[in-house]
Amino acid sequence: MRKDGQLKLGVILSYVSLGLGNIISILYTPIMLRLLGQSEYGLFNLSNSIIGYLGVLDFGIGNTVVRYTAKYKTLNDKEGESSLYGMFIVIYSILAGIVLIAGSVLVVNAHLIFSNSLTADELSKIKIMMGLMVLNLAISFPLGIFGSIIVAHEQFVFPKIMTIIRQIMNPFIMLPVLLMGYKSVAMTLVTTTLNVVFILVNMYYCFKVLKIKISFNHMRFTVLKEMGGYSFYIFLNMIIDQIYWSTDQFILGSVSGSISVAVYSIASVLNSYYMNFSTAISGVFLPKLTRMITNGVSDGEISNLFIRVGRIQFMIMSFILSGFILVGRQFIALWAGEDYEISYFIAVITMLPLTIPLIQTIGITILQAKNMHKFRSVVYLAIAIVNVITSIPLAKAYGGIGCALATGISMVIGHIIIMNIYYYKRVHINIPNFWMEILKMSLPVLISLSITYIISSQMLLQGILEVLVTGILFSVLFILFMWIMGMNRLEKDLLIGLIVNIKNKLKV
Repeated sequence: MRKDGQLKLGVILSYVSLGLGNIISILYTPIMLRLLGQSEYGLFNLSNSIIGYLGVLDFGIGNTVVRYTAKYKTLNDKEGESSLYGMFIVIYSILAGIVLIAGSVLVVNAHLIFSNSLTADELSKIKIMMGLMVLNLAISFPLGIFGSIIVAHEQFVFPKIMTIIRQIMNPFIMLPVLLMGYKSVAMTLVTTTLNVVFILVNMYYCFKVLKIKISFNHMRFTVLKEMGGYSFYIFLNMIIDQIYWSTDQFILGSVSGSISVAVYSIASVLNSYYMNFSTAISGVFLPKLTRMITNGVSDGEISNLFIRVGRIQFMIMSFILSGFILVGRQFIALWAGEDYEISYFIAVITMLPLTIPLIQTIGITILQAKNMHKFRSVVYLAIAIVNVITSIPLAKAYGGIGCALATGISMVIGHIIIMNIYYYKRVHINIPNFWMEILKMSLPVLISLSITYIISSQMLLQGILEVLVTGILFSVLFILFMWIMGMNRLEKDLLIGLIVNIKNKLKV
């Protein structure tokens, strides 16, 4: 398949995967929550958040593999490409050893962190789960490179199909395990096993389909200095992401216990779905942007790409956010249970400011392709530290709501204000024009949201009927007003073309 075909189909499959994943999650999560209970679900997520910190020892090398493979392929340097893979496997293997040592220390000393908030039984379980997750991570480090190699070769279809298969397999394996009475420890074991299986599948694809070669001879360790400058700031971004999306759970686990973590985790799950709908588009652009920049494309073309992708992302994200504001509270009560209703407010507080960086995710990819992500990483790290410092007292005073407020305020300062100035001044992206486009597209969003709210408040519906009727009404109004007032000719043609292609394939 041609690269453009891979790119387009990769984006489509990304949304198929997201849609399918969300449907499966909507059906599977409430059953899992009720079989596990709040305490076990909180433990599962708490152990994930702790071991997530070891994941940053990846040092951003996965993105570095993609960038430098794309570079060597553009230069047609086969030998350099093979030795690159060998060098990264050696580096990852060393990092895996560090993960095992650091993880063992965490497992042995877990009681020092959580003895005041977890029971003896909960401490015993979390140590077992953390041990399994450390092993999972250590295996993923040296062998996870093959997933990056597939993306670097711009083969977007295969990994997306594998993601879809994994999404389908997960509940079919997990639910029987839970129904047999096993809890969070068994879930962790199943997750680890599935991860190993799909790593082996990626290895097979790389060797048998892509015909890659790995060379441990003539490894160019001299290029590590250049790569180190690139990957170090990716590494900082990983730390920042971990701080933003996992530290709150760690803090709540320390001061409030597993139930507070469970409530916050539901909001985090919803936020992760929200983020994935944005990154599904921008995530496939790094190899293309690297080629464009290597070939000396103008700032104007990159700026136009930023605006085009941002407009599409805004349509998607504003639709999801508005729908969630309208029916999210009722949905969570039906889906997760009345005990999780506070998760709605936590999710909204973080989703609102998160929307801006999510419609600008292509900017991160541009910075990585230009090797200009240093500033972003430093700013985000500083803001993340402020977020942690403010989260601790706010968590003690207001629980999960306090953590969400600290996260939201820090995003406004760093992700929105400072980064938009940087995109404009240093990267030469036309940010004023970008915001003019977004403001024009905001009008149909506000109109459809307001009309839906007024009508639904008069209908006095309750339960699932309220969610369905309000959701359908909003969807119809959003599509209508966005088509009339928001979308430009290129976007309308793109949508029409997509519908025609789907219809033609269905006829076949």
